[in-house]
Amino acid sequence: MDFREWEPIYMEILKDFGWQRRKDEESAKLLANLLHGKTIELEDIKEKINGKNIIVCGKADTLPDDLENIDRTEYIIIAADGATSTLLEKSIVPDIIVTDLDGYLPDEIIANRKGAIMVVHAHGDNMDKLSVVEKLNNVIGTTQSVPFDNINNFGGLSDGDRCVFLAHEFGAKSIKLAGFNLEDKNVTGIKKKKLKWAQKLIKMIPGVIRSIDKSEKDNYFKP
Repeated sequence: MDFREWEPIYMEILKDFGWQRRKDEESAKLLANLLHGKTIELEDIKEKINGKNIIVCGKADTLPDDLENIDRTEYIIIAADGATSTLLEKSIVPDIIVTDLDGYLPDEIIANRKGAIMVVHAHGDNMDKLSVVEKLNNVIGTTQSVPFDNINNFGGLSDGDRCVFLAHEFGAKSIKLAGFNLEDKNVTGIKKKKLKWAQKLIKMIPGVIRSIDKSEKDNYFKP
């Protein structure tokens, strides 16, 4: 994602939520310092994704059932934060975890030690959690603001849509969603707003398949 294309969207997000860009950038600088000498090459994550069929796993209640329809040998699995715990319960170690560290961190650490690449996101509200990266290996850092040094910006807001942007950025052959409920009514007001943004952002990525357990007819996000 070219930041010149992302920045107007980012500014709209900041305005909509009342967030401060300064805090995002402060958090990103902290993560950069913590990751000094620890980050892997972007080529490593590209090798995982490029030309592959990707399933992005969210943590909605439907995920366990959706997983029954997955032939693990055919896909690279990218987990959105809290989905990691459900995957581990199914004896699936995700290939990549995209996280702002809101999930159950002990499970994410276990998955990382079993080989999962960690894409750790810094934003204004998680500075107190970033020190966990000192326990991790195979890490890439991200921000919502200007990328710099060892901190990247592939686009996206919440963990789920950032998974989609990551897969697209590195040349996924296909992207399917599992465990996503973007129209969940039983969530807080701010979560509803984030879900609306997730739908809007995912629609920016061509060819994303909404669900793995439906026929592909009318199962795509349409711009």
